[in-house]
Amino acid sequence: MGNIPSAVKHCLSYETLAQDYPWLVRWLQEEKYGAICEFPKTVKVVEVGPRDGLQNEKEMVPTGVKIQLINMLSETGLSVIEATSFVSSKWVPQIEAGATEVAILGSASETFSKKNINCSIEESMLRFKELISSAKQAGIPVRGYVSCALGCPYEGRIEPEKVTEVAKRLYDLGCYEVSLGDTTGEGTPKSMAMMLQSVMKEIPTSALAVHCHDTYGQALANILIALQMGISVVDSSVAGLGGCPYAPGASGNVSTEDVVYMLHGLGIETGVNLSKVIDAGEFICQALNRRTNSKVAQATVKS
Repeated sequence: MGNIPSAVKHCLSYETLAQDYPWLVRWLQEEKYGAICEFPKTVKVVEVGPRDGLQNEKEMVPTGVKIQLINMLSETGLSVIEATSFVSSKWVPQIEAGATEVAILGSASETFSKKNINCSIEESMLRFKELISSAKQAGIPVRGYVSCALGCPYEGRIEPEKVTEVAKRLYDLGCYEVSLGDTTGEGTPKSMAMMLQSVMKEIPTSALAVHCHDTYGQALANILIALQMGISVVDSSVAGLGGCPYAPGASGNVSTEDVVYMLHGLGIETGVNLSKVIDAGEFICQALNRRTNSKVAQATVKS
C-alpha cells in the first residue's frame, strides 16, 4: 500500500474487515457467487430410462413392465419420456403410428459409429437425411444425438471440433435439438466446457442438451458446468439405468432423481415431482431385481 500510514493499512486489511464487519464479507461472497453462477431459471429434463436405460439389460424386460414404468414416469411431471428404440431403417414409413418425436443417434467417433449403427459417419448422415425428411412430412420433430462427445472406448479422446462438425450437420439436417453424449462417462468439467465452447459457436445454446453417463462419477459436475454455460436441457435415466453395449465398462446414465434433486437445490424449476420419480425408480429396480444407482433414492428409500 505504499506510503499509507500503518493505522490505515490495519483498517483496510481483510482480516480487520472480516472481524469488524462480518456482514460485508458475506455480502461480497454472495455477490461473487451470483456473478459466477448464473443458472437457467427452468430446465427441461428428458427421461431416457425406458429406451436408453433398459436397452443394456441382459434379460428381456417384459412389455408390461415397460408400460408400467412409462405410465409411472408420465405422472411425475416429466415433459419428455423416450419410450423405445428402432434398429432398422425399415421402420421409417411407419413413424406416423403413434410417435410424437423421433431421435437419431449419430457419433463423433468413426469407429463407434460403425460398431453402434453399422455404418460410417458419412453413411449415417445420408440415412438421417432420409429419415428426417420422412418425419417432417409426417409433422414429427426429430432430435439428434452425438455419441462419444467427450471420449470414445475405441479411439480415446475426441477433438471438440469433430463433435462440433457432427452436431452442426445434424442441426442443419433439421434436428430441432442436439444432445451431446458422454457415452463412456469419462468426461470432466474441463473437457465438457471445452467441447461446449466449440459447439456453441455453431449451434444456438437453446438447441443443445447434454447426456451424461456417470462411469467416473463426473456426471453431476459436468451437468453443472453445462448449466453455467447456458444449457437448459438435460437427459437422465430413472434409477441411473443404462450404459451402452458398444462402450465396454460404461455404467449407467446419470439418475433422474439425482439430477432433479440438484436442480431443485439450485432453485431451478423443472416441473418434476421428485418423490414420484423415486417411486418409479423403486418399481423398475424391484422388477429388474437390482439396486438403484441413484444416490438420492438410496438415501431416501427405506428397504
